Amino acid sequence: MNNFLESQFLGNTAQAWLIALGIIIISFIAIKIIKIIVIKRLKKWSVKTVTTWDDFLISIIESSIIPLLYISSVYFALKTLELNEKVSNVIHIAYMVAFTFFILKMISAAFKKFIYSFINRRENSEDKQKQAAGLIVIVNIVIWILGIIFLIDNMGYNVTTLVAGLGVGGIAIALAAQAVLGDLFSYFVIFFDRPFEIGDFVIIGNDNGIIEYIGIKTTRIRTLNGEQLVCSNTDLTNSRLRNFKRMEKRRIVFTLGVTYQTTKEQLAAIPQLVKQIVESKSDLQFDRGHFSGFGDSSLNFEFVYYVNNPDYNIYMDNQQAVYLDIFSTFEEKGIEFAYPTQTLFVENSGEVKIAANEN
Repeated sequence: MNNFLESQFLGNTAQAWLIALGIIIISFIAIKIIKIIVIKRLKKWSVKTVTTWDDFLISIIESSIIPLLYISSVYFALKTLELNEKVSNVIHIAYMVAFTFFILKMISAAFKKFIYSFINRRENSEDKQKQAAGLIVIVNIVIWILGIIFLIDNMGYNVTTLVAGLGVGGIAIALAAQAVLGDLFSYFVIFFDRPFEIGDFVIIGNDNGIIEYIGIKTTRIRTLNGEQLVCSNTDLTNSRLRNFKRMEKRRIVFTLGVTYQTTKEQLAAIPQLVKQIVESKSDLQFDRGHFSGFGDSSLNFEFVYYVNNPDYNIYMDNQQAVYLDIFSTFEEKGIEFAYPTQTLFVENSGEVKIAANEN
């Protein structure tokens, strides 16, 4: 038995290999017990809580920390052995790569969870998550680049030249792709300042439509005609944009004219008649109505009311109902709407003749 324990294999005794194997087995058993007992209890506890951060931490433990513990137990068990320098370096590099990978994976997942937790507190969270996808991709790229540089530095290599090269390369890329970087920074402006969001109806110059997608470089708008309008983010942030989705209510101004044959009593009653019609609609709020002036062929009135809903179809439905009720009420009251007319006075042999010519 002693001879077997003292026998050499790859520069180490069988006893040393057995000790390393024992460390691995005991570590694996301990990790398995932690996984079965502790994590199982944590899951039962997390079900009772409202927050989702505990579920996120449990998933991080299962997907990253547990595998890292398995890898670490093997690494430290092998470190008890006397291995040649080349093998030791390979094992060390492999462990550092695995360790860096899982750490960066946890940092990336934590950032993604933080962003989504922030977004979920707001309305239309699903659309905002789509909008945040580009930001998450960019930050993840930065995290992994910094992590790789950190890994190379810990492996004993001089990263000063690499960082300097990245800096020079970054400047060259920035000069060559100014338009792309401009759109990228405009994307950050859109994400954080939120001048518009997915689903908003906007007007930009002569174009209008619903925001369908917000990307790192372009934003896509579905126009009322059905085609897709693709705009660069820089164009949108530099333009005057009208966002109708942010409208809380619509202010409506309309005029109507009645004939000069309308009596004084009828004229005085018109503002009140229109007010009653507008106030009879649940979505409308009457503001004012006045006899506004004498026209060429009509006595003019101006009315203002609000639609307490930004939806365009609701606005049109109510406006149609108001106009129909006004027409019906005026017909009942004997009030005639004016239309363009021209009256010509002709003087002949001391007599005045009146001729009316209607357009």
